[in-house]
Amino acid sequence: MDVFEAISQRRSIRNYKTTAVEDEKLEKILEAARIAPSAANRQEWKFIVVKDQETRDKLVEAANGQKFVGQAPATIVGCSTESERLMPCGQLAYTVDLSIAVSFMILEATELGLGTCWLGAYDEEAVKKVLDIPDEIRVPAMFTLGYADENPDPRPRKELNEILCFEKFK
Repeated sequence: MDVFEAISQRRSIRNYKTTAVEDEKLEKILEAARIAPSAANRQEWKFIVVKDQETRDKLVEAANGQKFVGQAPATIVGCSTESERLMPCGQLAYTVDLSIAVSFMILEATELGLGTCWLGAYDEEAVKKVLDIPDEIRVPAMFTLGYADENPDPRPRKELNEILCFEKFK
């Protein structure tokens, strides 16, 4: 599978098989994050892999009651170890950096035949409490990981001409 095929095949999975993710596959996914680009190559991140069922059940509540968070064999939580630095463009570096790293991990997971769902509905403070994350650390990203027990149809996408401009914003 090439990168474009992984991009095309990726779906948000909300039903998982109970099959555990093999350590070799998990290591490749984490390696994808390790080598992902970051602003000034600072790599100001840590990733928490959560496999323990009791902890995943606690994350269900922190994730607004989304039951599939407890069903997925693993959840990966992306933490920013430096959350104040602005890039010259005015954007907070940690949101961009963690988005890149998680995107790389999700595409690697897709290539390896695994399903994921990037979570946007969660209470950051509740996640921090469950995982003993210090107050000064931000949690901009987390996603579920496992073998899909569903095969959702592709979601509709806008046409390229609806999202593209050349030379100037039009």
